[in-house]
Amino acid sequence: MKKILLLFLISMAIFSCKNSEEKNADAEIVENSDNLKTYQGEFIYSDDASVLMGKNFIYGVSRNSKAEELAKRVDAVKNDPYDMVGVSVKGVVSKNNSNESQWEEVITISEIVSVSNTPSQPDVKIEEKKN
Repeated sequence: MKKILLLFLISMAIFSCKNSEEKNADAEIVENSDNLKTYQGEFIYSDDASVLMGKNFIYGVSRNSKAEELAKRVDAVKNDPYDMVGVSVKGVVSKNNSNESQWEEVITISEIVSVSNTPSQPDVKIEEKKN
């Protein structure tokens, strides 16, 4: 009886760990009751392109009024034109059917949840050497 109980407890612990790992992997994308998903990532935009990049995804951003509003809010935070800023947005991802973006998938932003107060730290920083 003790062996069965021990086996049951071990299996419960293993399944619990596996479940929490799956939840953490999808922490960047959360589905809400209003059928919109929340995406967390870094946002960068220029005249040529707008991109939302997370750990497991990268999407072009459809230009609409919410994307323009997000661009203005991010612009107030940036120190450099190429700074990326952490954001959380709600939207819909779809296949890219237009020539507007070169990305395979684009996100149409429906709501801005939050914008970071500071730019993201770059993975690699290139410094110019003054002579």
